[in-house]
Amino acid sequence: MAAPRTDHRLLAVAWCVLVPLGVVTAYLGLGLGAVSVVGEPIGATALLGAVVIVLAGLMRVARPRWLDYTPAPHPTCETSHFGLFVAASAVLAFLAGQSLALWLYTTAGSAGFDESLRARADAGAAVTVLLALVIAPIAEEMLFRGLLYPLLRRHVSVVGSVLVTTAVFGLVHGNAVQLVAVLPLAILLALVYERIRRLWPCVLLHVGFNLAAILVPAPALVGLANPVAALLLGTVFAGVALVLCQMVVLDPVAPAAAADGPGGDR
Repeated sequence: MAAPRTDHRLLAVAWCVLVPLGVVTAYLGLGLGAVSVVGEPIGATALLGAVVIVLAGLMRVARPRWLDYTPAPHPTCETSHFGLFVAASAVLAFLAGQSLALWLYTTAGSAGFDESLRARADAGAAVTVLLALVIAPIAEEMLFRGLLYPLLRRHVSVVGSVLVTTAVFGLVHGNAVQLVAVLPLAILLALVYERIRRLWPCVLLHVGFNLAAILVPAPALVGLANPVAALLLGTVFAGVALVLCQMVVLDPVAPAAAADGPGGDR
């Protein structure tokens, strides 16, 4: 029995490395191509997002079995309480992420984040809002929750898939401030996708997060820019995420649906 267990673990580790590496390499390659065509970062990001939406959408339509795994999603008729819990968790994820990001920025600064702000200002409000509220949420959900997460789940547990997807999602944002800001959101989105296996709720949550980041003025959040608030909110969110993970992992329909097939071992 030891050999199969070892082989399974080695396969899971290799899958956790190779799949994200392939996705990120393709994403960065497309990004470099977009920059060479457009010549400025915000427009290039918008073009990249459009290309990702098309390619990821084609893959989900043409090769759905590549992204399928067991157990089955929870019946939608039984998820009303889950939706309310997710909505409250989304507010907490926003506050926890903003607190961590503000604390980091006020403590150490971030040249990458400053450059990102300058690029958005140069691009103008219309392009920035279009990118933040339409293109980026759809493209990033198609890529990370629509492709990367299900590919990982075919051979990796829920927790492993959530952590790897979250790490990659944070890293592609390109600077430490945005990375820590989106980590709670990424955890929440992965767990939501695992539960219901639909992208549109993830897109809506992502849009809401970005909209709050645009509309909530920085002075209103300045009280969160300290280690006490960051630690407190981060700890509370971690607890909520554990509860949410248990709601997903201990789904009552999971045992029957997970009798066989890849990804059945949570």
